[in-house]
Amino acid sequence: MTLGAKLETSCSQRRGAKIAIRAGDTYFSADVETDGPIPGPYSMLSFALVFAGSFDGERFSRPEHYDDGFYAQLAPISGEFEAEALAINGLDRDALIKNGTDPAQAMADAHRWIEARSGRASPVLVAYPLSFDWSWLYWYFVRFTGSSPFKHSRCFDIKTAAAVKLGLPISDAGRKRLPAELQPRRQHTHHAVDDAIAQAEIFANLFELEGVTSREYSA
Repeated sequence: MTLGAKLETSCSQRRGAKIAIRAGDTYFSADVETDGPIPGPYSMLSFALVFAGSFDGERFSRPEHYDDGFYAQLAPISGEFEAEALAINGLDRDALIKNGTDPAQAMADAHRWIEARSGRASPVLVAYPLSFDWSWLYWYFVRFTGSSPFKHSRCFDIKTAAAVKLGLPISDAGRKRLPAELQPRRQHTHHAVDDAIAQAEIFANLFELEGVTSREYSA
């Protein structure tokens, strides 16, 4: 290959990289309600995904509203459950056994919904905290569709980001400790839609927060 050809190839690769960077991320705030602590032995009874914004590497865009979402109530996949979990989310497990959406159908529909809104951008799962919701959704996507639209690691933990941004230990970075400018308008109700929207609001507020030092929130 001539030097000119190598330079042209290099330039083309850089142009392609810039296009990829501009495509950036598309964020989806997620909340799940379950009948136990882990997927498999227990079941995800409902989940919600809400479009939470996009970032092209230079500019973050928050949605004007949060009514673009996906919600499903699922049929349980096992006979095991914890009464404490049902008391928190208030879902009728017996009714879902009869009328809940088949998990394979729900996850396939959610997969298509995410991809349709992502376009060339990379879909990223957002939650507060991330670990619980991610473990359930990743397991369900892989189990019932064969793959996750978020791949194996496209995720954003709002709690960790808040801790870093505010200079707080993770143990002190719960939602109740957030300053007023980060708090959502939507209340935390343990309904998946409400909680996904509230997280999306916190996420956007945090992404746009500037000029913060750890001393401001150390008291």
